Amino acid sequence: MAAALLAAAASLLTLPAQGRGAPPGREVAPRGPLLADEQATIDLFRRTSPSVVHITTLAAQRDFFSLNVEQVPRGTGTGFVWDRQGHVVTNFHVIQGGSGARVTLADQSSFDARLVGVFPDRDLAVLRIDAPADKLPPIPLGSSRDLQVGQRVYAIGNPFGLDQTLTTGIVSALNREIESFNSRTIRGVVQTDAAINPGNSGGPLLDSAGRLVGVNTQIASPSGASAGIGFAIPVDEVNRIVPRLIRDGRVVRPALGVTAAPAGFAQALRLPDGVAIVQLAPGGPAARAGLQPFRRARDGGVQMGDVVTAIDGEPVKTLDDILTLLEQRQPGDKVTLTLWRAGRARQEQVTLGTSE
Repeated sequence: MAAALLAAAASLLTLPAQGRGAPPGREVAPRGPLLADEQATIDLFRRTSPSVVHITTLAAQRDFFSLNVEQVPRGTGTGFVWDRQGHVVTNFHVIQGGSGARVTLADQSSFDARLVGVFPDRDLAVLRIDAPADKLPPIPLGSSRDLQVGQRVYAIGNPFGLDQTLTTGIVSALNREIESFNSRTIRGVVQTDAAINPGNSGGPLLDSAGRLVGVNTQIASPSGASAGIGFAIPVDEVNRIVPRLIRDGRVVRPALGVTAAPAGFAQALRLPDGVAIVQLAPGGPAARAGLQPFRRARDGGVQMGDVVTAIDGEPVKTLDDILTLLEQRQPGDKVTLTLWRAGRARQEQVTLGTSE
């Protein structure tokens, strides 16, 4: 009896519904027009995303059996098109340690990239690809000097390898200082709460007009994922450095021709705030201007030399301060050094040379 009932139930389950189709879904409510700010964000992404690229760094690896050397993926990051000549800007740390790189454009076409130049002090690098000019829309440039806390910004990148990802936020702080990967200080950094995750590095930070205002470079997070504090290199700095890398392959820094004292030297001698000079390049700019280094006296004491306390009126306390100010000038420019020696202050004009 039980078996017969089960068989009957099974047969009912296989019978088609009599005169009935699948139950209809609920009626879709009319959407109506998008809000103005939503449409503006959509338009911004459509305009600027073709300028954003996916960068895959490569490493050379020898096959265990054939001993052939081949390029294998090593890491990923983001970059953006600088000009129609194929120059692509990204972070130095994105390509650091790689033996090559490939750039994938928004239309998914991919090109081998060659390195044009790097400037680790500002975590910037320039690559170049041989792609048709019509595939290379340059990203519009904005300004970072007039950014304001609270203004809206947008980040486009490839977090966790997920390309063409848009996040939004605001400028949450200005003039931050972060440490670059060679321990140099990057000043004037833009802080944002737009979500920036691993893979966003080297991507653009945009204002509401779709203009580049920064290059996303670091996050502050104990977990390594976005915690609402990201940092971008200001575009004014990028626009100063990238043309030099394209022209020269490196940033040719003006030089004073001095060697700074090690840490603790000034404190031990109770010197004023500034950079104590312990060596001069023979025939260099500082030597020609009559500067004197600290040196050991015949009696074993220290013979006082010059301490650089300011450059063109800008106070300096560390060698990093001097390098930052010199990077804003060109070889051949004249600067006025404020100097201290044995309790007396003076000023000397120096014509900057070229660092090797």
